[in-house]
Amino acid sequence: MGNRCESCGMPLTKDPNGGGSEADESLSTKFCSICYENGAFRHPNVTVGEFQKHCVDALAEKGMPRIMAWAFTRGIPKLERWK
Repeated sequence: MGNRCESCGMPLTKDPNGGGSEADESLSTKFCSICYENGAFRHPNVTVGEFQKHCVDALAEKGMPRIMAWAFTRGIPKLERWK
């Protein structure tokens, strides 16, 4: 299935940029461009619960039913960033 973002769980193959960017401008192999840019998280001061809610809201805004968005985000606490 490929690598997933270790912050939000999105498959990196679905990332239009192929992944986030490191501080040296190289491509991140762990984090997507929605979560990670220039070697830093875009939402650095959130709790895992706040981040999950943000992700559910973002997916719902794109037309995904909230229950499906919740199902897609329920594994976020198990990802590397949140351990």
